[in-house]
Amino acid sequence: MLISTFKQLGLLLCSVLLATNVHAVTVEDSKGSFSLDYAPQRIVVLEFSFADALAAVGVAPVGIADDKDKNRVLPEVRDIIGDWQSVGTRSQPSLEVIASLKPDLIIADISRHEAVYDDLKKIAPTLILPSRRETYSDNLKAAAIIGKIVGKEQAMQERLALHRDKMANMAKQLPSQATVQFGVARADALFLHTADSYAGGVIQALGMQTPQSDRDDSAYRQTSLEQLLAINPNYFIVGHYTQPSIVDKWQSEPLWQVLQAVQNKHIYSVNPNVWSRCRGIMAAEHMAKDLLTIFNKP
Repeated sequence: MLISTFKQLGLLLCSVLLATNVHAVTVEDSKGSFSLDYAPQRIVVLEFSFADALAAVGVAPVGIADDKDKNRVLPEVRDIIGDWQSVGTRSQPSLEVIASLKPDLIIADISRHEAVYDDLKKIAPTLILPSRRETYSDNLKAAAIIGKIVGKEQAMQERLALHRDKMANMAKQLPSQATVQFGVARADALFLHTADSYAGGVIQALGMQTPQSDRDDSAYRQTSLEQLLAINPNYFIVGHYTQPSIVDKWQSEPLWQVLQAVQNKHIYSVNPNVWSRCRGIMAAEHMAKDLLTIFNKP
């Protein structure tokens, strides 16, 4: 009888251990090996692209560094995840608010949050990945890592496959020879997003070209009107952070009229929040739909 009881206890203990370790997962993040032995339920994300990745597999974070403006989160993402607690700005999230949410996983950006990485780890296990300066390709890799760590690896792989199909189908409807330049315009400066930027990668993934330049290969370049003329893209897509922006002011300049995009009436405005801040699976699909609208205009 006693031996039978011990056997039952042993089987019960084994079952508990197996249930505990069923989610044991190890991935490589920007700091090396990262392991988690449970499926996280209370996730805080410190960049929009991470919220996008979670929403892509139907997971809702409890907190987002949303710059204290929930409208900055992509509408498609908001529709899936519902409400959340703001934890401040992406550049300076509040550690106190994060801690108050009692997260069991934090997803941070290596570009913005490396300095507070040790502090974040004291609150909860912290997965740190590229976001701010990531490429389109890097973003898809980060999404796959996030899917695996939250116990949605298969769902994420299926969503990524669907994403690639969507992008390929939209690429068929876009002109492969078009040279498209995206930039964000502030009151006193224009920043072009190069082939090395996220937006540049999305444009190229859709089969179009991003202008080449002899300047450095940084993702974002502050650019004068003269430098824009040297690039002289077929299509110029602008996200105006302020209006009037410097691009609005340039329209009275003689050099502006020389741009082939101006002469061919190929200047278009898009939402700078979507094109510059958001990044992610759904963000890229949103951008692709914007381009379909642009190129299908009469």
